[in-house]
Amino acid sequence: MPQTPEEESLGSLVAQASSHISSLIRSEIELAKAEFRFDAKRVGMAAGMFAAAAFMAHLCLILASFTIAYALAQVMPNWLAFLIVTVVYLLAAGLLVFVGVRRLKGLAGMKRTARSIKDLKEIATPEEQALPALKDREPVTRDGA
Repeated sequence: MPQTPEEESLGSLVAQASSHISSLIRSEIELAKAEFRFDAKRVGMAAGMFAAAAFMAHLCLILASFTIAYALAQVMPNWLAFLIVTVVYLLAAGLLVFVGVRRLKGLAGMKRTARSIKDLKEIATPEEQALPALKDREPVTRDGA
């Protein structure tokens, strides 16, 4: 027959509280891991976009710019043809950087975990009004004095 809360021993209540705290802490750790994985994936995607932008800008400036510039040089001065090609590829690279920055701005920053831990701290911290008798006591030292 199950015991009522009044009949349970202090030891079993402490064991239950310890079990609940342990499961709560494990749940908080799992939440933090899940939020970290989500943010890490977004950072990885943004970093990949930055790398792709740099790689594309480099290759485009070296290879395609010569081809297009030589084609434009048939109808205008060489310096103007090369300038136009350079500006077009820099705009394309700038667009990729802009998209990468926007993806980084959307990071959540583990807000739920921080809020949950703050709530736990408030629950675990005893209020001063709840323990008025402890204010007048002196602290116990290591030797028990």
